[in-house]
Amino acid sequence: MPDARPGPAFSLDDIPFSTHGSWFGISPVLAEKQRSDDLHLVSHQNGMHAVLQFVPVHPTSLQRYEARATAIPSLLTWTTREGRQIGLAYESPHTVRVRGTGAGLRISAAAETLTPFSGTYFFRDPVDGGYVFTSYETGRRYRVTVLSGTVGEVRGSQALGRTERGLTVTAEAGGTWEAAIEELDTARAPYTTGATFDEVVATAEQSFAGFVDAVAPWRSAETPAAELAAYVLWSATVEPAGLVTRHATLMSKHWMDKVWSWDHCFNALALAPGAPALAWNQYLLPFDHQDASGALPDSVTHSEVLYNFVKPPIHGWSLGRLRRRLPRPPGRTELADTYEKLARWTTFWLSARRAPRATLPHYQHGNDSGWDNATTFDPERVVVTADLAAFLALQLRELAALATELGRADDAVEWTGAAETVQAAMLDELWTGERFVARGADSGDTWVSSSLLDLMPIALGEYLPDDVAKSLAARIETHLTPYGLATELPTSPHYRPDGYWRGPIWAPATVLIEDGLRRSGHHRLADEIGARFRALCETHGFAENFDALTGTGLRDRAYTWTAAAYLLLAEGHTHRETPAD
Repeated sequence: MPDARPGPAFSLDDIPFSTHGSWFGISPVLAEKQRSDDLHLVSHQNGMHAVLQFVPVHPTSLQRYEARATAIPSLLTWTTREGRQIGLAYESPHTVRVRGTGAGLRISAAAETLTPFSGTYFFRDPVDGGYVFTSYETGRRYRVTVLSGTVGEVRGSQALGRTERGLTVTAEAGGTWEAAIEELDTARAPYTTGATFDEVVATAEQSFAGFVDAVAPWRSAETPAAELAAYVLWSATVEPAGLVTRHATLMSKHWMDKVWSWDHCFNALALAPGAPALAWNQYLLPFDHQDASGALPDSVTHSEVLYNFVKPPIHGWSLGRLRRRLPRPPGRTELADTYEKLARWTTFWLSARRAPRATLPHYQHGNDSGWDNATTFDPERVVVTADLAAFLALQLRELAALATELGRADDAVEWTGAAETVQAAMLDELWTGERFVARGADSGDTWVSSSLLDLMPIALGEYLPDDVAKSLAARIETHLTPYGLATELPTSPHYRPDGYWRGPIWAPATVLIEDGLRRSGHHRLADEIGARFRALCETHGFAENFDALTGTGLRDRAYTWTAAAYLLLAEGHTHRETPAD
């Protein structure tokens, strides 16, 4: 086996082993709340599906070998108690190479039952001698080509019904075996390679090193989680396929294997300086599926686009930041196209989501806000909220800036006027003098909650009156735990440690609030929020969200917007000389 390669080690229980561009990973996580003792090849085409199971075995008895799996970005290694090893590395987004010395590997279909509509069929292809698993769930084939060593046993070839299906690759005592596993469509030329296993590992190492050097060149001992954050983003990126029309970074290569239409903005921002083409594609992907009304989909993945909900209009805020972070600004044609798309998305909120004679738009459900079950939505679900008005006002201002840049002076005046009207209505209708309220779009009733969502208008930053920003900052500070911003006040009777948006710390709220506080002059609090979130990630990783009182990572533990948030906050901390309040 090659010597250990540099790069952050990580737990496969938390983060899948994968590579940039691939639609599959190697992981013990088979679904939400479902883990295996064994590693599996898990594909994200047509959903998340465990296809192949990997079991290290004794080279002669072929009995299971207890082995510990470890990973760094370029290499996954199984090590037995006796020190015998099996290594796995990506040769390409579609192919992994596997090599073993002193231990064999059983490669089996994860599903034992084959029906006319589900499961995995297995056979030896007489054309090239490869062993093929063809999966109903993914609609893809997985070809195993033995490059050296021997096939110790084959089970279930051409079998129907319920049985074990697969092969064992091994070598004589002290010998080394090697195989390639490919994910393919219908057919491909017989597998050949000119690269040794060590060269495959070295190339993977160089690929990741190039990515992290580009995305986080500022990293240092003071930002110890930067390389792992970069790996989470790098490894969760997929090639265009199915309904994913561009290179895109999924939220995770666990079960959250989609691009949601606000999550993508944070990934784009983190990627922008070092991977500008990927960042621009990341930002635009949901717009490829914009519907006739101008709405963006709720989410996009390989074989599914959902429109039953939307996500909040943070795209103006994020586009302004994205354009400043890109090393080369978008060309005039790109900018004009993006302007039209953003205008349609904004008009959706001003038409389809404003009741007759209303100035402010409304959400139809908490899901539309991205804060699915926040307590703001407890009294009613169809609600006018200040966070929505704030995001829309920022988006209108960004449209005005774009229109000015594109020479559309009349449009700029209209967008600016609309922004001022929406913000004035937000303050007139929802601000009590001390805090923002939510209002039922039908009932007209108003209420307050203990949700951090009610404080999100701080995102307006410099556009907020000083007294409003000061009041919001004071209330935001009451949500600050030793680990970051709790989404529900910990003293609230509705607080839940793992309550999704009813308590846990989330990356997007952290980034938006930190930015708004800084732009409104509240640097001390912004610094403290950023420092606590960075420390949280450095200690507890990049989970979807975190217990606000213990810091424990919750739900999906390889979440890219969390990694992106860490990179954004760490970069800002590294480069910034913090002014006094």
